[in-house]
Amino acid sequence: MTDLVHLDAIAALRAFRSLELSPVELLDALADRTERVNGDRKTGVNAFTETLFEEARAEAERAASAYLRAARTREPTAPLLGIPVATKEKHALAGRRLEQGLVAHAGRVAEADHPVVERIQRAGGIVHARTTTPEFSCATVTHSAMWGVTRNPWNLDATPGGSSGGAGAALAAGMTTLATASDIAGSTRVPAAFTGTVGYKAPYGRIPGLPPLSADWYRGDGPMGRTVADTALLASVMSGRHPADHTSWGPEGAPIVLPEDPVAALRGVRIGFSPDLGAFPVDPEVESATADVVARLERAGAVVVPVELPWTGEQVVRTIFAHFGQILAPAMVRESGAVAELAPYAQRFIADARRAAERDDLVESLVLDAAMQGELATAMVDVDVLLCPTNAVTALTADGDYLDGIDIGGDHRKHYWEAHLTSPFNVANRCPLLAVPSGTASNGVPTGVQVVGHPHDEQAVFRVGAGIEALVPREPWPDPIG
Repeated sequence: MTDLVHLDAIAALRAFRSLELSPVELLDALADRTERVNGDRKTGVNAFTETLFEEARAEAERAASAYLRAARTREPTAPLLGIPVATKEKHALAGRRLEQGLVAHAGRVAEADHPVVERIQRAGGIVHARTTTPEFSCATVTHSAMWGVTRNPWNLDATPGGSSGGAGAALAAGMTTLATASDIAGSTRVPAAFTGTVGYKAPYGRIPGLPPLSADWYRGDGPMGRTVADTALLASVMSGRHPADHTSWGPEGAPIVLPEDPVAALRGVRIGFSPDLGAFPVDPEVESATADVVARLERAGAVVVPVELPWTGEQVVRTIFAHFGQILAPAMVRESGAVAELAPYAQRFIADARRAAERDDLVESLVLDAAMQGELATAMVDVDVLLCPTNAVTALTADGDYLDGIDIGGDHRKHYWEAHLTSPFNVANRCPLLAVPSGTASNGVPTGVQVVGHPHDEQAVFRVGAGIEALVPREPWPDPIG
């Protein structure tokens, strides 16, 4: 068996059960890879806030013994038994630091596990590392004074995205098999697209979060993997009602079933297509990659339907920042101690959100949300899913703050968050979204598309996402140190 560090979780579990591979072998390969490629906080991939390989190895040894026992007794094994999972630092691990990149939280220790960590460990997953984020997960780049700069393994000058940048970078670099993420404006999907991985934003409440901010209806925790099947597996483990989160719903551990022939399953599926959601300028390379996905879907027998959305860039920014000004920005101010100590991107976010809250109160922000939700529902009325690019640009610089906005194809946008076509679907947060790769840009950084489902229709996005994965050729995984 070759390239253990990029072995997908489904294949690893199969090899564990047949005793062709030991969980210890897989973990040791990831530890060696991490030592070789993670590098330093200034120039390396720098995807982990800390590693837990010593404790993880003891867990891997126990998992190996469990597989030996199961081979004799034919007893079933836990769904993630022996699989290494890197968790986003904000997903609390009892007894470990919980700092969220904030200087004011330096040395803070979690008292209990986050619900998704609890479920991963109960399913036999092994938490061997914790991944970097920007400060308070408020940016689509991943750097902070506390943890340094996280870089994209495909191009070290570029960011892996954010806020789950460490998760995407670790998956692409071969330092973990699965990873956890979260998403309030694209924080799972943006890094999935920039790193050639798969990210899932579940419908609001389907995956339990940690109160009180789990009550923020833009938010959601979720899985990332290198394949659609791996991401579906981790989603099924993480999902379902949990007593810690009263917004959580649905059965725990319900499997997401993928078609046996994902290309054949595309026949007759009606896929709405919007190249820009009506609101975003898009780089020509991203346009080309997305058009290639559309052509492949049509050749496979899907019915691609052009969809018009009436959204504008001003509408999207006004809507999301009205919301952030009521909840996220005040939470950041409360948690940060002194705003002046935050990174420039975090200070800018708070200032923008405060101004938005002065313009639009909570009731008006609900009015703005409802308008976008209604427009999306109308646009999707005759299709099974909607397809659009994930990011409007081919890359962001690894250490950029983007305080002056961003130029996209000759169009200057005041806020760099307009470089991503993701936040409208946090406004419409009952919709499931799967981000899958669409190709590779000339700078070596992957591109991606989003598959948007009707509210709560998880099965549809995984069905179409699996088909796209089967149709789109993939580049070999990167080796960031050559």
